[in-house]
Amino acid sequence: MLRSKKVGGAADNAFDRKLIAPMVLGSILNPINSSIISVALLPIGQAFGAPPSQTAWLVSALYLATALGQPVVGKLIDLFGPKLLFMIATSLVGISGVVAIFAPNLWWLVAARVLLGLGTCAGYPASMYIIRREAERTGEESPTSILTILAIANQTIAVIGPTLGGLLIDIGGWQSTFIINIPLSIACILLGIFRLPRQSRFAHEEKKLISIDLIGMLLFGITLISALLFLMNPSVSTLYLLGIAIIIAIIFAVFELKISNPFIDIRVLGGNTPLLLTFARSLLAAIVAYCFLYGFPQWLEKGRGLSPSHAGLLLLPMFLTAIIVSRTTGKSPAIRLKLIVGSIVQFIAMSLILLTNHTSSILFLIILILLLGIPQGLLNLANQNAVFFQADPKQIGASAGLLRTFMYLGAILASAANGLFLKSGATTAGMHHIAMFSSVIGILLIAITLFDRRLKTAPNKKTA
Repeated sequence: MLRSKKVGGAADNAFDRKLIAPMVLGSILNPINSSIISVALLPIGQAFGAPPSQTAWLVSALYLATALGQPVVGKLIDLFGPKLLFMIATSLVGISGVVAIFAPNLWWLVAARVLLGLGTCAGYPASMYIIRREAERTGEESPTSILTILAIANQTIAVIGPTLGGLLIDIGGWQSTFIINIPLSIACILLGIFRLPRQSRFAHEEKKLISIDLIGMLLFGITLISALLFLMNPSVSTLYLLGIAIIIAIIFAVFELKISNPFIDIRVLGGNTPLLLTFARSLLAAIVAYCFLYGFPQWLEKGRGLSPSHAGLLLLPMFLTAIIVSRTTGKSPAIRLKLIVGSIVQFIAMSLILLTNHTSSILFLIILILLLGIPQGLLNLANQNAVFFQADPKQIGASAGLLRTFMYLGAILASAANGLFLKSGATTAGMHHIAMFSSVIGILLIAITLFDRRLKTAPNKKTA
């Protein structure tokens, strides 16, 4: 049981507010680095003479590392608690910044991004673990305000990330987008030392040796890496990667079913249909969201003729709307209603893209972007809350990591789809193809949500 001291005379049944700072800072390390790199790709490519096809690996490397690392680190947090894993992982974030400063070529930067991805893996699982243990300590069944703080913090970073990245590049060049991770890492380590509580995993259990399923982790890693490498470059010549992923996945499932302390308890997970459906919803929602985020700005510049700065400014209302929606609905326990409304609005907005062309009015585009802010604010928050209530409390770290893995998988699928539909450039026809593809995905998301009658309203005895 996570034990935490009272701060400032707080009541025993109140969430320990000193935990919020490390939770928020740790959880935003990944999204801030995902958004900052978007404005650094061009100057990095110019510095190393690398084409966009190569600089794209700076994005893919981070997603690949985090998609693999989140559930692995989440499982380790379930076993050993968050403090040590949090400090080890966030120290890698700082090391990645040092490596990037002295990078002699692009591939050193890619390696630094892999290290960065692994370093950002502990923040979100640790936060979900802490929230679960604090809920058990205080008897608080629905800490919705704390969950909302995490969602809003991540969405806020999406707003300021590109702007911050542009400012850093103007001041210190592209290297500064990596250097910023050094002070962030130091801050996380200090918060981990002074704010995160010590914890005895087996304080109320029989003492026994902790067995770590290294073979299961290795098989899971091979499966995921093979699948993601295929998705990043789907073609006949890479089909062998998909075959490897399928074969290793079968071996992984058989192996996990035979051991007593598996990395991913397939029996428990397989019997938790609501949680599996939440993972599926997160995947589908991410595909649609990232199809838009990767494709629409390119179309605004080439298809609509806006400058990059104007295209960036035009997207700000979406993120601001998402923050307002999350803040307004955060304390509501109606998880299913949020998912239904969010998925329907997302479908409507993507369908409206079919009406766009090179003469579309700015007002229409703003309305479209504002609409997409609604599902951005509802779906991420609702899926996060659903995992909190659906996951086995003893596996909350691994489950939270898997939620992020499915989200990153959706991002990679969206990137692959955009590469296919915009192969000839960010034309209006290509954007319409993305809209049709996203609309089909949106229909699947609506169907899964509407027919999932087991989605329960979050308990609402108290709020954190």
